[in-house]
Amino acid sequence: MKANKFGKNGWTPERIDDLSGKTFVITGTTSGTGFEAAKILLSKNAKVVMLNRNPKKADDTIQTLKQEVGSHSNVINITLDLSIQASVKKAAQEVLNTVTKIDALICNAAIAQVPKLTLTVDGWESQMGTNYFGNWTLQALLFPLIQKSKGRIVTVGSMGYNMGIKTINFNDLNWHKDYTPNNAYSQSKLAQIMTIYELQNKLAINDKTDVKAFACHPGSSRTNLINTSGSFIMKFIFNLMKLSPLTQSAKKGAYPQLMCATEPNLDQSGFYGPTGRNFWTGPVGVHKLEPHAKDKVVAEKLWQLSEKETGVKWNI
Repeated sequence: MKANKFGKNGWTPERIDDLSGKTFVITGTTSGTGFEAAKILLSKNAKVVMLNRNPKKADDTIQTLKQEVGSHSNVINITLDLSIQASVKKAAQEVLNTVTKIDALICNAAIAQVPKLTLTVDGWESQMGTNYFGNWTLQALLFPLIQKSKGRIVTVGSMGYNMGIKTINFNDLNWHKDYTPNNAYSQSKLAQIMTIYELQNKLAINDKTDVKAFACHPGSSRTNLINTSGSFIMKFIFNLMKLSPLTQSAKKGAYPQLMCATEPNLDQSGFYGPTGRNFWTGPVGVHKLEPHAKDKVVAEKLWQLSEKETGVKWNI
């Protein structure tokens, strides 16, 4: 493996300059990597717009952030439920009405390992509907302001993209046959990552390279992701793993998304995350992405399907 360009300790938030005057929009900040990312951005004097589905938890989070970083912290919450398209559209409009620029949109929120096939109100398998279609619509609707701001879109994927069937199940997108929590989760994370690289292609073709799009993942971090939506056995296994050296802190899990949101001159074609064993922990940098995540034919088909399914088109 190539040497980490950020040195043996990899990328760390010490590299972030003062962010006064910059605005970051982050999904899923009431715990885990999203909370840690918001806290570090605020400590660098950024404005943070949190997007969370639970207003009470979001209010509590704002209080905690102000206690930990300082009462001057410029942080607000807008209610967003990624699993409901109407909520995504409403939240996107509220963001556009509230801020004048977006230096980076960080799509951090996700659900994982939903034990039984569950459909969203819009009729999609819940992990695909939340992790993929929710983000598709949010990114597309905020894109004009991100472009005006010469900003970035950061998708927090997962090494799950390299599990499951390693492609998009176009014949049965919602897994009415043969549903497994892992296949559905893997497909949703692959779709997220795939669309970022397809977006890069489209931006380059249409000479809109003032917007940068990045894909990263948090490694194996001690967060509540599995506890929120996983089955009892998945929760049991993951909570045991949290006690082992196979996992890292949520704070370290936030480094890849922070790097993608702030590091100047970062190569968009890379996939970023921990570079240690199994890419679960270790110094943050660029690492190998399997070719199926950049399959042009599948990515283009997915893009067209996403426009049709959501009725939302990108203004590229």
